[in-house]
Amino acid sequence: MKNIHIIVATGVWEQDKLRYRRHRLAEFLQNKPDTEEVIWLCPSPRRVDPSPKRLVNGISQWTVPDFLPQRACRFGRYMDEFYRRRLRPLLSYIRAQAGQCRFFLWFTFPGFPLLGDLFPWTRVIYDCSDLWTSPIGGRSSAAARFRRRVIAKAEQRIIDRAEIIFCTSDYLYRRIVRKVAAEKMACVFTFENGVEFDLFSGSARAANVLPENFRGTVFGYIGGIKPKLDFNLIRQAAEKKSDWLFLFVGPDGTGRANREFQQLLIQKNVLWTGSVSPADVSMYMNLVDVGIMPYKPSPYNEAVFPLKLFEFLAAGKPAIGVHLPSTKEYAEKGIYAHLESSDPELFIRSCEQMATLKDQKNAVGRRRALAKSRNWNGIFRHMTDLVMGAEKSG
Repeated sequence: MKNIHIIVATGVWEQDKLRYRRHRLAEFLQNKPDTEEVIWLCPSPRRVDPSPKRLVNGISQWTVPDFLPQRACRFGRYMDEFYRRRLRPLLSYIRAQAGQCRFFLWFTFPGFPLLGDLFPWTRVIYDCSDLWTSPIGGRSSAAARFRRRVIAKAEQRIIDRAEIIFCTSDYLYRRIVRKVAAEKMACVFTFENGVEFDLFSGSARAANVLPENFRGTVFGYIGGIKPKLDFNLIRQAAEKKSDWLFLFVGPDGTGRANREFQQLLIQKNVLWTGSVSPADVSMYMNLVDVGIMPYKPSPYNEAVFPLKLFEFLAAGKPAIGVHLPSTKEYAEKGIYAHLESSDPELFIRSCEQMATLKDQKNAVGRRRALAKSRNWNGIFRHMTDLVMGAEKSG
């Protein structure tokens, strides 16, 4: 009997052209020989055709329209009365295959919690990758507090329903185990993010990106440009080190023309490319001498395990992370620097140290070896072995 996997995702597959952990998980499951189908179930702020869409990779995308398109109304994704009827087409589809397949429900965010109770799932899994109840920018408001309460309630329902829970950081693990029943603590695991090693270990470079005749050091951030980043820290470093270039690659997710981000872009030695195709990300990474992950101090960032850490290392690049406690254990000279302060002088000194070791042969080999040990396929194989083992013992 083959398996159907339903991935509850945050948005449509190609939203902002970024590939997150859930994208890699979906494709891994799609390529397993015992998989009949992978369904990408996601909310959409726009009214769209409810019929499923077959993606190029063979995954089926089903959308659940929000009850209103305004961003402020997205809390409806967590409250049953706003999405219950919109799940009926999917439920009718999978009920027609009951008895022919096994069904695995993977929550990758706390949306549509009622879904766990609407079908006799073979297994319900929660893959927790973020502190969903905390604002990404660290700021609070009455609206944010309401949203936090709604999401917390939805997430607790999913935690209670799931037979197995995965967390991307020890911070999230500690938080989850406080919320589960004592008998279920053994079913909570930490699996940090990994890397598509073969993709990022190539040598091809993106053309016509860096300024003509530039021969200085390039410090690069690659990923979504979001309020969790410390734009002021990079601005201060850019002002002090005019011979360095700070390269930002990724879509602007700051919303409403974030003032701090716009002030950063004024600097002559700061370059932002905008969004690029996921297939081209490795070529942009090869323009970078040192990877940077400059995060603000916040509860949200305490829980984050950045996707880019092992991608930088797979490309042979040293990396520097700021306010990312989940990465502390990987700190190693010439490999990765973990900073707990937003002091620009400390950041600059760390950048200088990493720049001097960027081409050191042993360090490059160590970076690649560490990244190779964190390949996505190995991580997902272990996770699915645990899921299937739980299914057999259930």
